[in-house]
Amino acid sequence: MPLLHAIPKVRGKRGRPRQRPDAVLADRGYDHDKYRRLVRGLQIRPLIARRGTEHGSGLGKQRWVVEQTFALLHAFRRLRIRWEIRADIHEAFLSLACALICWRRLTSLR
Repeated sequence: MPLLHAIPKVRGKRGRPRQRPDAVLADRGYDHDKYRRLVRGLQIRPLIARRGTEHGSGLGKQRWVVEQTFALLHAFRRLRIRWEIRADIHEAFLSLACALICWRRLTSLR
């Protein structure tokens, strides 16, 4: 819940700015009525996979993007194993890794 409260304002169309996203995706570890109720209390639609059901709930299509991003970032050993104690240095390496990933993607499109 602290993560949901820390979500910055979402920019969108003209008019009144949205304060929160429309929906939140989560895996089976968060499948509990308590979490669903708390997320709905923030007026966010919870899309949480149910435990005990077969895989293929449809959430994987959106979550694949997140998992792919983590896999790309873990290719950088310094991010996979956090050697830096200071958060600002770690964040700088994270920004550098994101820039390198974007640059590699753009150069491969040629």
